[in-house]
Amino acid sequence: MPESNHNAAHYFIETHLAAGRGENIAFIESTSGKRISYGTLSANSGKVAGALTKAGIKREERAAILMLDSIDCVEVFWGCLKAGVIAVPINTLLASAVYETILGDCRASCLFVSAALLEVVKPVLAKNSHIRKVIVVGDHVLKDGFESYESFTHGAHEQEAVLVSADEPAFWLYSSGSTGQPKGVRHVHGNLQATSDTYGAKILGLIQSDVVFSAAKLFFAYGLGNAMTFPMAVGATTILFDGRPTPPAVMEIFAGNPAPTIFCGVPTLFGAMLVHCDPVEKPEHQLRLCISAGEALPEEIGKKWEQKFGTEILDGVGSTEMLHIFLSNRPGDVVYGTSGVAVPGYELRLVDEANRDVGIGEIGELLVCGDSAAEGYWNQRAKSRATFEGRWTRTGDKYEINAKGRYIYCGRTDDMFKVSGIWVSPFEVEQALLTHPAILEAAVVAAIDDDKLLKPKAYIVLRNSASSDGLENSIKTHVKEQVGKWKYPRWIEVMEELPKTATGKIQRFKLRSQN
Repeated sequence: MPESNHNAAHYFIETHLAAGRGENIAFIESTSGKRISYGTLSANSGKVAGALTKAGIKREERAAILMLDSIDCVEVFWGCLKAGVIAVPINTLLASAVYETILGDCRASCLFVSAALLEVVKPVLAKNSHIRKVIVVGDHVLKDGFESYESFTHGAHEQEAVLVSADEPAFWLYSSGSTGQPKGVRHVHGNLQATSDTYGAKILGLIQSDVVFSAAKLFFAYGLGNAMTFPMAVGATTILFDGRPTPPAVMEIFAGNPAPTIFCGVPTLFGAMLVHCDPVEKPEHQLRLCISAGEALPEEIGKKWEQKFGTEILDGVGSTEMLHIFLSNRPGDVVYGTSGVAVPGYELRLVDEANRDVGIGEIGELLVCGDSAAEGYWNQRAKSRATFEGRWTRTGDKYEINAKGRYIYCGRTDDMFKVSGIWVSPFEVEQALLTHPAILEAAVVAAIDDDKLLKPKAYIVLRNSASSDGLENSIKTHVKEQVGKWKYPRWIEVMEELPKTATGKIQRFKLRSQN
């Protein structure tokens, strides 16, 4: 047994009570206005832990959490960790067939589900032989043997966090599936503090008075750090939003009371908000800092945002496997168009196909080493061995490093291709496309020409006011001038919208399949 308790719930909740911060507001629901202090969160998460034990859900069994961002969701997550039950937050935007796959794969013993999501998952439950208890959170006419959250926790004793080592399993996250079926990524208790001690403390520099709002939801690694562990590490406040983070909804939260001081978004949302904003008036906000991840932030969007809002966007790179951002720009040291430098506490390498380190200006796959690395994938040994190589984790991202030591994103390993024997970065071409006044969004993939050679093909979404007259030649000329004559897209296809994951990542594999 460990000499001291490394249960993440003990660190992120109970230490605040001991330090006299129990009355600090931990979370606010933007829709309902409901608030919860760290002291009440401690009590309520303890009741969830007690209820799980009472229900016979044993230590290291899995509890699936299919819940909208809410205070109840926070209570359930930490209650699971307190009980030693492995929390499995699940994307709330998936189809029934994917829920069937995930619930069957993780073999959860119980399911916490928001009432608004019950109908989409209900058909799956009849086929699942592992789930012994379904707890419905929110207004719902209970039947079919389901139990309400209130009934489940009523009368349960407040269980303290079980004694664990930092290396014991805590939670699983299913990857967003940008290249196929999601994989269960297994994380331990110590990983949560590892990310808050590095990116949260040394890059964001969060303080107790900060108010954080994350567009990325709690079931994502990015959102879990942004909205949960980083603010909780310092006793700050998080605003939770259970709806879709559209530009009008986000701007309303910016103007609220309390107003966010930290905003965590994704490139597509930053771009959409710039389009939404009044072209003349200064937006109402109290932001001191913004961060972006999920995909590389186009230089054009970063510069326009800072000009419009007066705040920097710290573009960074993270992954579900590493739990959060390990490569980032920093406050006062932002170079848009780059991903910055290694977050303190992480080591980085760029390697070629033979696993040799590449030089300045050369393209290689990014490998990362740090204490937040996952144990591996659940039930996928071959993929685990291909991704986790001793201390190093393969990211699947292609980068080059410039003479100043900054990393420049080139694309996913699967997205890169050669034209005339020279590597082409889809992201570089996409950035050039986005500087064209008619284009709102762009994605570039490899397509085969009449000579059976690979060439760039662009899929674009036009701005509302854009005309398609003479557009193709204009776009091709523009890209040639921006990034080189051989990199321009030979074909251009206009779309209503690009296929994306729930985090806003463009699913280029779907575009490639159309060729």
